[in-house]
Amino acid sequence: MTRETDPTPYDIAVIGGGINGCGVARDAAGRGARVLLLERGDLAQGTSSASTKLIHGGLRYLEHREFGLVRESLAERERLWAIAPHIIHPLRFVLPWVPGLRPRWMLRLGLFLYDHIGGRHALPPTQGIDLRRHPAGRPLQPGFGKAFLYSDGWVDDARLVILNARDAAERGAEVRTRTDVQRLERDKGGWTIHAQANDGSMPRFRARAVVNAAGPLVLDLLHRAHGETARHMRLVRGSHIVVPRLFDHGFAYFFQLPDGRIFFALPYERDFTLIGTTDRDHQGPIDDVQPAPDEIAYLCDGANRYFRRIITPQDVLWSYAGVRPLVDDGSGKPEAATRGYRLELDAPRGEAPLLSLFGGKITTYRHLAAEAVAMLRPFFPSLPAGDWTAKAALPGGDFPMQERDRLIADLGCDYPFLDYASTQRIACAYGTRAWEWLDGARDMEALGTHFGHGLTEAELRYLVAREWAVTADDILWRRTKLGLRLDAGQKAHVRDWLGERG
Repeated sequence: MTRETDPTPYDIAVIGGGINGCGVARDAAGRGARVLLLERGDLAQGTSSASTKLIHGGLRYLEHREFGLVRESLAERERLWAIAPHIIHPLRFVLPWVPGLRPRWMLRLGLFLYDHIGGRHALPPTQGIDLRRHPAGRPLQPGFGKAFLYSDGWVDDARLVILNARDAAERGAEVRTRTDVQRLERDKGGWTIHAQANDGSMPRFRARAVVNAAGPLVLDLLHRAHGETARHMRLVRGSHIVVPRLFDHGFAYFFQLPDGRIFFALPYERDFTLIGTTDRDHQGPIDDVQPAPDEIAYLCDGANRYFRRIITPQDVLWSYAGVRPLVDDGSGKPEAATRGYRLELDAPRGEAPLLSLFGGKITTYRHLAAEAVAMLRPFFPSLPAGDWTAKAALPGGDFPMQERDRLIADLGCDYPFLDYASTQRIACAYGTRAWEWLDGARDMEALGTHFGHGLTEAELRYLVAREWAVTADDILWRRTKLGLRLDAGQKAHVRDWLGERG
């Protein structure tokens, strides 16, 4: 194995390529810091691509009196929509009232607070509806009447991570995936980071400060820096299933269950329904986390309480699970554990700082990142203050947030040989950056090999060159979600192409 020391003395090394790590890297690089981002696998390979795909305030957190977290999350909804309108869009959620569960006055009060404590401006307010006459009632079983319609947002979670990393790189950050940190050593001059890359090399890096954004492995990384640690976290597994489309309208559902839990049913990738999530304390490894069979059955049973169309585990086309690293607040039930975050700065006697990020949720990542960089600014006096990421568009998001349909139409006019489904997918994944890799093509042949469902060699080349894609899973399940559509032969073709590239 080769061992090399990167000659570049970085200001900040961020360890962890999930949403929080990429958000911190982007924020710091945009202020002029020399930033290194290290990720042991693919970007968004873990928890950050295994969410319920929502930008939301967390209506159910009001029950646990987490008013500050809800207020912060609600304030972030429209900010994130404004800076990434291609991958984030508003959704209207249907919340049926069910006799015997939460009383109607409680739902109405919660939604009143939801509308008014977070600075809602562009999103429409809550309204009451009658499911016996509303289109959202048609897919449901008979007997549902009163319901509420409220606003939240949808996000392509993995692409949100990728775009933060892309912007960080364009602002000068060095992004290295498939590079596992083995050991951290602190001295008076900063940190030495010992790593191992997938190619067998053993690079070493120097940095004046380290940000521990390792998510579920945050304590493991602390152990590699300090030895034993007395800190505790709560790891909660959230599982989801994807089934053939259960409804043909654009509304999403927020459902209650008799055990007090809730779950969502969302329109997903045009032809599917996404259902989740569970909350279960997780034990054991965090690599290749999968839903347990009883979790899949639980989600099917929950859906069957509401929808006319009955589903079974055999109907599940795809299932996934992620481990949420939550602050251990002593809650009895995993669903009651806080989704807030905590930042801990370790810089004894003026030594090189180590900032560890605990908890958080995808909706609050940008605010968390700004707070993290603000905590490091005393060590880097030249870094400017302010909250610049609140208004700076992410790559491809430099268009008005309510004009996504116009963007899709413009792309279709410029590339009429693309079918509508492909035009929509490409526009909503890449925004204005789609024109960069489509590069004036006049027909499909100009884009190279066609792998199916609009995925072409031109897109693969872009994902490899600009978005750190290495494997077929990187492309099919994180960057495009076309794993739901391509057949076995088409997926093998993608793998073969990537092998030729390697």
